[in-house]
Amino acid sequence: MQQTDVGFGATLTSEGCHFCLYGPDILTLAVVLFDKEGIATARHRLQRQENNHWTVFIPGIGENTGYAFWVTTATGPSAQWLLDPHAHRVQHHPARHSGPDRVAAPEWIAYTTYHDFDWQGCERPAIALEKMVLCEVHVKGYTRANPDLPAHLRGTYSGLCHPVTLAHFRQSGITSLQLMPIAAKADETHLAAKSLTNFWGYNPIAWSAPDERFASADPVRECKTMIRTLHAHGIEVILDVVYNHTAEEGNGGPVFHFKALDSQSYLKDEHGQFKNYTGCGNTPDLSHPPMLQAILQSLRSWVLNYQVDGFRFDLAATLGRNHDHFSSESAFFTAIRNDPVLSSVKLIAEPWDIGPDGYQCGAFPAGWHECNDQFRDHWRSFWLHDAPASAVAPHLLGSQAQFPAPNWPQKYSINYICYHDGFTLQDLVSFNDRHNHANGENNRDGHPDNRSNNQGTEGLAATAAIQKRREKQKRNLMTSLLFSLGIPHLLGADLHSHSQQGNNNAYCQDNDTSWVNWALSKEAHTFRSWLQSLIQLRQTVMPAIIAAMADKTSAPATIHWLTPAGTPMDDQSWTGRQPFSCLIQADDNHALFYLFNPDDHPVRFRLPSSMHNWTCLVDTAEQQLTVRNIQQSDCLVRPASMVILIPRP
Repeated sequence: MQQTDVGFGATLTSEGCHFCLYGPDILTLAVVLFDKEGIATARHRLQRQENNHWTVFIPGIGENTGYAFWVTTATGPSAQWLLDPHAHRVQHHPARHSGPDRVAAPEWIAYTTYHDFDWQGCERPAIALEKMVLCEVHVKGYTRANPDLPAHLRGTYSGLCHPVTLAHFRQSGITSLQLMPIAAKADETHLAAKSLTNFWGYNPIAWSAPDERFASADPVRECKTMIRTLHAHGIEVILDVVYNHTAEEGNGGPVFHFKALDSQSYLKDEHGQFKNYTGCGNTPDLSHPPMLQAILQSLRSWVLNYQVDGFRFDLAATLGRNHDHFSSESAFFTAIRNDPVLSSVKLIAEPWDIGPDGYQCGAFPAGWHECNDQFRDHWRSFWLHDAPASAVAPHLLGSQAQFPAPNWPQKYSINYICYHDGFTLQDLVSFNDRHNHANGENNRDGHPDNRSNNQGTEGLAATAAIQKRREKQKRNLMTSLLFSLGIPHLLGADLHSHSQQGNNNAYCQDNDTSWVNWALSKEAHTFRSWLQSLIQLRQTVMPAIIAAMADKTSAPATIHWLTPAGTPMDDQSWTGRQPFSCLIQADDNHALFYLFNPDDHPVRFRLPSSMHNWTCLVDTAEQQLTVRNIQQSDCLVRPASMVILIPRP
């Protein structure tokens, strides 16, 4: 049970517990211990070291001992409670008991934690990048409404790894789950005033503590059990982590820890006001060594103690900031590259924030894959509006302006059509406008540029013809996603045709709006079966194509852009929303022929005369996938649909 590395926070050994905080702004610091009822039982003073570390070793302390810090600072109140920002387990406690000096007990209490766990010899799946199919889910939202799960497991870590859920993931061909934030969070003050909650969890209060709202008892053990079980079934776990801000908000916001401990923790302007490059009130300063150390310690904990396979970093441009400037050689990226633990896991960046120099798609270092919003926008515009072929052609081939093929596999585009923020796939083809009134912000929140198309009627209720058109556009968008070069990212809710009733920013909706609907309609069931089959089919074709194009030792792939007549595309062909085709010859054994028809009338495509035998893998005009051989020298592509062919030996 002994842990020998003493870092920030509470570190248990077989003899007791080390406590350590970095606090240059503190005058006095004590750790107060609590019993199971939340009543203070003892107080121990920490001593300031020359490096502004405050430390104490308390013998006899074991696991699950509650604690909080009682501090005085030069600038704050005479005394106040602080939560350990490095805690491995925290609980929210209503202030109902008395603490030291007869003051109200803390709102948040941390608990000492051992990380001993029987991993049963289970190793990380180590999915090859070209075989990854990412699926983004919310631990609670994905299973909360599944009637096939035991009621007490719905919405929990255990529910996400239940045999019923595992069977669904396996049948869907999902290789890697990207979990929306599972670190402990606090609700923003403006939500509390509206009796709403931060359902998504992008407001962290303790970076290293799994959220107790997803556990029936011990969140640490249940979270590890979930990851162990997913690994045993060949599924990776990628954590969506939020190190770009904390729950302390901005000027006048709550004080939980860093604000009182170290005034240099956050970026500030010349007047001492918090820089808000995140839209959440504050921005950590990762050029400040103690803050950088705190984040690296948290990341290592998730890898070493929970065996996670990688991270998706929310608003990751913030992590490379030196105030108004971004650098791919920042202290954070350098530290990750040089860390033997963190450099070995999968790293995904959301490559922007809202500050100056904030959009950095393609600018992250080698080893970092990046979410590609341009892929999303251009494919939506092509199928749902009037974008020309020139808008989507680069993204079919991996968005090489931002992610050049010579940099593969060290750096891929993370392709997506839908993410947790924005419309679900069903809403993308059912609503022209956002409908976010339930969020209490007069429908002003959420992104205004959705590039959606309701196909003629706003809302879910529609004629049979509109429903048919919507389903076909969903198939077009998913086929474009799964058969483009790069790493595909699916929104888990889209496997269920889940609708958020037009809400494109459901971050505060802990209800049926966000809880994925498992009671599928006939159309939703048909689409799920089709999408599951499409993913499985993708896995038989795309990994070899991507691997061949990433192979530095082989000849470069040949790409031919053709008109329906089979002639090379000229300048006129690239303008306007016209049918086109693309032949990718990755090597002697791997080729794909894409036929795109965005028009409202059928189009015949002449097939290359040099290759006479073709097999049709996908025809999005069909509700079911049926692989068939093409016998003639041309191929009919029906209105607003696409076809993918492979050469037949």
